Amino acid sequence: MQLTRTGDGSDKKTVIPVGILYSVSGNYGVIGREMLNGIMLAIEEINADASYSFTLAPIVYDPGGSLDKYDEYCHDLLYRHGVKHIIGCYTSASRKQILPLIEGANALLWHSPRYEGFESSSNVVYLGAAPNQHVLPMIRYLLDHHPQPQIYHIGSNYVWSWEIDRITREIIEPAGGEVIASQLLPLGAGEVDAIIADIIEKRPAVVLATLVGVSAYRFYQAWQQAAQLHPFLHSETVLKLSLTLCEPEVAMIGAQALEGYLVSAAWFQSVDNDANRQFLSRYAARFGEASSPSVDAQTAWLAGQFLARSIMQAGSDEVSSVREALWQQEIDGPAGKVRIDAQNNHAWLTPHLARCENGVLQVFWQAAEPVQPDPWLTWVELEQLHIGEADHAP
Repeated sequence: MQLTRTGDGSDKKTVIPVGILYSVSGNYGVIGREMLNGIMLAIEEINADASYSFTLAPIVYDPGGSLDKYDEYCHDLLYRHGVKHIIGCYTSASRKQILPLIEGANALLWHSPRYEGFESSSNVVYLGAAPNQHVLPMIRYLLDHHPQPQIYHIGSNYVWSWEIDRITREIIEPAGGEVIASQLLPLGAGEVDAIIADIIEKRPAVVLATLVGVSAYRFYQAWQQAAQLHPFLHSETVLKLSLTLCEPEVAMIGAQALEGYLVSAAWFQSVDNDANRQFLSRYAARFGEASSPSVDAQTAWLAGQFLARSIMQAGSDEVSSVREALWQQEIDGPAGKVRIDAQNNHAWLTPHLARCENGVLQVFWQAAEPVQPDPWLTWVELEQLHIGEADHAP
C-alpha cells in the first residue's frame, strides 16, 4: 500500500491495517496483556502524531495460548484482512507455529519477547534479546560468583527451555560446573511439589528457572510455602536465577516469594534514564497506575515505533521496502539506543541484570553500550566465557 494524501483539503491519511496476535487469556495471559498494552500505546502515539502521513489500524486477536488458534488467526489476518505486518507471539512455540504462514505470505512478524536464539528469518524482526544479550550475561555473573556451579534447572517443556538448558551446559561444564537436574513441565502444569522435594534432597547451589505462565507462578508460591519448613530454601542459602520473571508477575505473585531472585533482561522498570521515566509515565497515564509493563511490553512498544518510522521512510507498507528502511532506523528507547541488525534482523540491545528487592527488580549492572545480536552464538567461545567481577559491580 502506497502512502497518499487526498489532496481535497481534508488531508486524510492512508489507513494501514496491522495484525496484533497476543494471548491475553490462558497460561501466560498476564504477560500477553502487557504486550498488547505496549503495542496499543505505540499505535495511539503514532496515530496522534501529525508528522505521519498514515494511521495504523490494529486488528487484534487473542489465541488464548492455543497453537491451533495462533495458526487460525494468523491465516485470517494474512488472507482475510490482508495485513502485511503482524506484531505478536510470546512463546517460541507460537512463533514457530505461524512462521510458515508468515514466510509463505511474505509478511513480516514483529516478535517482541526474549527468546532462545538459533533462528533468523528475513520475515521476522526479532526485537527481544538473543542469547548473548540475556543468557550469557547471567551465566557470566554466575561463573564469577560460583566458579563450578551445581545447577538445578526447572523450566517449561518447549524449545525455550531446551535451548537454555543446552547453552548453560555448554558453558559451565568446561568450567567444572554441572546441571545436576533438568525438570521440564508441560506448559500450564502446576504440580511442582515433587520437584521442590527433589531440590531439597539434592541441595543445589543454584536454581535456574525458565518456567512461563501459571507453571512459574505455582513454583514460586510453592517454594515460599516449603521454605517455612526447610531453611535450605531461604534466599540466602541458594542462588535463584530466572530468565523469565518480570514486573507484572512480581506484583501478581507477591514480593516475598521472589525476594533475592536474580533476573537478566534487556530492560527493567528501574532503568535510570529520562527516556524510561517518560515511557513509564505515559504507560501509567494510559493504562492506570496499577499497570506494570514488562520487558516484552516495552519491546512491543518499540515494534510499533520501528514499524511506523520504517513505513514513513519507505513510503509504503510493502515488506521489502519496510525492511530496507528498518535497517536505517535507530531509536533512543527506554533502555538505551536500539537498532536492527541487517545481517540477522535482530535488535542491538543493552543487557541488564537486576535483583528482586522488596518487590522491585532493581538493576545492579548494565552493559556499557548496546550489544550486537548473535542469535547463533557464533562469535563467542562458550568454553572460555568469563568476565571479571569488576564488570558486575553495582
